[in-house]
Amino acid sequence: MEDLTTSVNNLRQKYREIFAFSAENLQKRIDALKPADCGDILDKYESNSSGENWQKSVLKMFEEDISKEIHRKWSEILAYRSQFSCIGCGTCCKLACSEFSPEELEQKAKRGDKFANQFLGVFVPYNSKEEAREVYPEYIKMLEEQKEDEVYFYHCPKLTECNRCSDYENRPQICRDFPDNPLALLPKSCGYVKWKEEVEPIALMLHSMLEIIDYYKGKINANIDRT
Repeated sequence: MEDLTTSVNNLRQKYREIFAFSAENLQKRIDALKPADCGDILDKYESNSSGENWQKSVLKMFEEDISKEIHRKWSEILAYRSQFSCIGCGTCCKLACSEFSPEELEQKAKRGDKFANQFLGVFVPYNSKEEAREVYPEYIKMLEEQKEDEVYFYHCPKLTECNRCSDYENRPQICRDFPDNPLALLPKSCGYVKWKEEVEPIALMLHSMLEIIDYYKGKINANIDRT
């Protein structure tokens, strides 16, 4: 049986392949708008030249066409999640992870961060990584082997011994929306694993498109901005 580390490495390889495919197809769409007298889309062109106008038309395509396509498809992915349901394994309540420490989350909440405020309203930190390891040892082992950045582990004190929420009707939005990202790691016991497996390829493609578009937008805007 494939372990979690192998699964993560396979996902990364799959993403690299999808990223290359997305970059190639996006380049074709950019080139379809290219005037005959222009070079590369990331070149610097004179103001009001055909090259600059090409860059502006590409930015418009990103905003009005591709970004809307991505948003529509992502909405479809999230809507499809409703076809699946929680089976009560309790892992998401027993082991919530964050790149932020409790102190950092408190600071973010004080600055008005809605997610940080909700997160702290639900989860409390474990006293040690070893406590978290008892919940999902394979995940902790994978983080250690991959030498990932520091991760902080939390749990919900409202979870009962039979893996049920003692305040289910009043659970916050972050609990109602979980999982809201099909690229997140889910234990095999989670009722949403099949959803993740089905939509993961398209989710990887959408993520790669966003990453590539952000790169192009940053470079193009830097060339156009002459203030």
